Amino acid sequence: MDSDTLYSIGELSRRTGLTVKTIRFYSDTGIVPPTDRSPAGYRLYGLDALARLDLARTLRDLGLDLATVRKVLDREASIPEVTEAHANALDVQIQTLRLRRAVLRAIARRGPTTMEMDLMHRLATLSQAERRRLVSGFIDATFKGLHANPEFVSLMRSSMPELPDDPTPEQVEAWVELAGLCQNADFRTTIRRTAEDQAEEPSQQDVSTLHDALNQAMRERIDEAASSGLLPASAEGASLTDSLGGLYAHAFERAGESDLRRWLLARLQATADPHAERYWQLLAMINGWPASPTLAPVYSWFTTVFAKSDDDNRKRLMQ
Repeated sequence: MDSDTLYSIGELSRRTGLTVKTIRFYSDTGIVPPTDRSPAGYRLYGLDALARLDLARTLRDLGLDLATVRKVLDREASIPEVTEAHANALDVQIQTLRLRRAVLRAIARRGPTTMEMDLMHRLATLSQAERRRLVSGFIDATFKGLHANPEFVSLMRSSMPELPDDPTPEQVEAWVELAGLCQNADFRTTIRRTAEDQAEEPSQQDVSTLHDALNQAMRERIDEAASSGLLPASAEGASLTDSLGGLYAHAFERAGESDLRRWLLARLQATADPHAERYWQLLAMINGWPASPTLAPVYSWFTTVFAKSDDDNRKRLMQ
């Protein structure tokens, strides 16, 4: 081969901008093998070395490892194949980095202890499948051996936390809190009680749709009372609770039962449980669902007035 077409390592360095040390390393690893040697034993490279070095540098800048670069240069793997595989790997890394960033910002916001920080990190970095298993395990344990309303159990199972690929610090905090709530014994008791109560209901209507309609009716009537200047403990307030009780009775086909009022009070108290309400709030935050206004004050007001009305009726009967 004519010597004019051969280059020393120094000449390759000047032409490519790579250091002599880097080119020598590539040569030693077989990525850019020498074409010949000079009489003094120095390595010489042909024109193809320039192209191989340029491609090697590009692939390395994109993050491909040396073994993969060599496969491409030796035509053991195509550029589309390796770049697609590397792009997929980068997707995973980017998702991990986004989650790590959200965890760091959540930690910065909360200023947790070392133990709390470790727990937050471990819970937040669970895979989507692991997060689902954690909640599914809680549901399985809660309803095990229980005669529960199947629609309610189905609702719980279908509403799983889906932490997005690029979560906000608030979503990370919500997931950590929800995971802790799933381990809360009081919360499990509330969910079991709610499922047992609903299992006794004869109505086959969709639970969530029914509750939305009843809650809306409750709000409308309470708004009417507020605009009229009625006090919660007034006689008018008591009549409001009677009309709302009628809505519940009609919906659940329980109007003929003498213990309707007692049943309804127990049911409202379970629905207004702060643990249960917080669970659905956290789930909505994690999944990016629209936040529903809290109904706890409504239930609290209704329960208080309903109880007073019931007590007044007993006093009248005793007179």
